[in-house]
Amino acid sequence: MTQKDLKKFALPDAPGVYLFKKGKGILYIGKATSLKDRVKSYFSIDLLATRGPRIVDMVTMATEIEWQETRSVLEALVVEAALIRKHLPAANVKEKDNRSYYFVALTNEPYPALSLVRGRTLEFLKSAEARAFKKIFGPFPHGTQLREALEIVRRIFPYRGAKCKPCQLQSPTLSGYRPCFSRQIGLCPGCCTGEITPAEYGKTVRRISLLLDGKIGTLERDLERSMKAAAKARRFEDADLLKRQLFALRHIRDASLIKPEELDATSFRVEAYDIAHYSGSQTVGVMTVLEDGWPKKAAYRTFNLRGRHKGDDLAALRELLERRVRHLEWGVPDLVVADGNLQRALAESVFSVNLPEYIKKRSFVNVLVRKPLVVSVVKNERHQVARIDGPKDITLKRKHEILLANSEAHRFAVATLRSRARRESGLKPP
Repeated sequence: MTQKDLKKFALPDAPGVYLFKKGKGILYIGKATSLKDRVKSYFSIDLLATRGPRIVDMVTMATEIEWQETRSVLEALVVEAALIRKHLPAANVKEKDNRSYYFVALTNEPYPALSLVRGRTLEFLKSAEARAFKKIFGPFPHGTQLREALEIVRRIFPYRGAKCKPCQLQSPTLSGYRPCFSRQIGLCPGCCTGEITPAEYGKTVRRISLLLDGKIGTLERDLERSMKAAAKARRFEDADLLKRQLFALRHIRDASLIKPEELDATSFRVEAYDIAHYSGSQTVGVMTVLEDGWPKKAAYRTFNLRGRHKGDDLAALRELLERRVRHLEWGVPDLVVADGNLQRALAESVFSVNLPEYIKKRSFVNVLVRKPLVVSVVKNERHQVARIDGPKDITLKRKHEILLANSEAHRFAVATLRSRARRESGLKPP
């Protein structure tokens, strides 16, 4: 499948689950905050770097895309897990390699507790450890989001945590049990104090099970029936609680589930470059990176320039940029910040000509070429910022990031040059 083939699929800008298919076979299952943006990201220039060769092969093999729209990211999370467990797509299994999937385990006790466990790929489902639990939910590929999701679930349906010890499991001679901290803040229904019976708690467990199995419609119908039955029996407090749970389920505020792994495809990346040398000798080049307005220092790079540039900063910058575009595994910037208009023209030329040529040479035929915008920071005689040249909407919206990236590039270049000078015998930095 190519970028051109994607145009025939009218994916919505809504949460949901998507399936890459080859004929009737399912190759890969994933979830998305925006189905439209997420699926589009599989045809970006940096797919090889961000997802690996197996996913690139999967996209190339795919002939169809199916999707299921959901009302929330939480619902998409649990539906994704249920579908992965049902179909076991090859790309999902292989993508994790030896890393662990995450599972939610329900203990086999009168008051079952929910806990987060890890297992080596999908073999965990067949292990003796898994059989010791009453039920296992998953696999969930996204551990951080799963923890956030369980917090949301616990606010709607309070459940017993693994550290809470129900009163029935303690000595029967004890009385007046002190409630656990989770009970005090409303996240436990009172298993530790005997405020809820195993039968009543069992109803909560069944509802959580429906939710984690992705059976949202069945859960809503169960809550509606129970709410009407409680109202008919004049148990108005119970009816009100069920009404609030149903409302919360239908209006989940799950922005906290939109984590970096989901934002990777849409985060805004800014790159800036600078050259430093001592009167034409020991020339170094650097690249600094900002993502979503923050320096990403792990992505900073230094370049030991090979050419004899003899103080020609433009020639040194050309070498740096031409080497930069060969590293698709670093991703492609959305915005490039140049230190002056001559440098800006050079950067535009390299990203417009060299980048497409490199992509063609490497036969990346299924990726979308995304040329970055380029702006320049123009300075006066005192090396102070005079203005920012470039598209007005970008220079106004991203002014802080542009200036920060430019400043970081200069600082990093000077620091790199001085550090190198300290290592050189007999040369002291000025």
